[in-house]
Amino acid sequence: MLGKLISLLAGFVIATISRMEYVGIALLMGIESACIPLPSEIIMPFSGYLVFQGKLTLWGVAVAGAVGCVIGSWIAYAIGAWGGRPLIERYGKYVLISHHDLDLADRWFQRHGDITIFIGRLLPVIRTFIAFPAGVARMAVWRFTLYTFIGSLIWCWGLAWIGLKLGENWDTLGTYFHRFDAVIGAVIIAAVVWYVWRHIKHMQRT
Repeated sequence: MLGKLISLLAGFVIATISRMEYVGIALLMGIESACIPLPSEIIMPFSGYLVFQGKLTLWGVAVAGAVGCVIGSWIAYAIGAWGGRPLIERYGKYVLISHHDLDLADRWFQRHGDITIFIGRLLPVIRTFIAFPAGVARMAVWRFTLYTFIGSLIWCWGLAWIGLKLGENWDTLGTYFHRFDAVIGAVIIAAVVWYVWRHIKHMQRT
């Protein structure tokens, strides 16, 4: 089932980029950065394959991908700032998110938002969703945009370069990244379990 889904996504990615080139890359990476899990591990290596064929340039696809990431991240950031935060403030208690947690997130992004966004853009899975909590915490937009672009440019260039070097074998990269996705997913689940346990213990004490 998962294999069929990945094949469908790969077909969609290939068709879009083949037809729209740089605009297609920006569009697809924008979708991926707007909290919609469209794998950049397919988008950018295939773009690198087109560089291998001489149809596109390495820096062209990297910049297009980074621009798309910024635009998609703006959407997720706006949803977090204008829609997500009021919902969390009103209903967060039902999922163990308190005003204290929001204050902690605000302070975290004020102090460490730059490095958080930069590193987050370099990690599978996390990069897809990192813009939303930044919006909820209302991190300064210009800083958010700057570090999103820098981190995304590195990510897009790196994946495209690997696709360039792999040539016709560009699609083998996804297998390795999906294994890493599983590790990231396990870490996220463990963090959620710890978070819930901590809040339940706190509620028992109070």
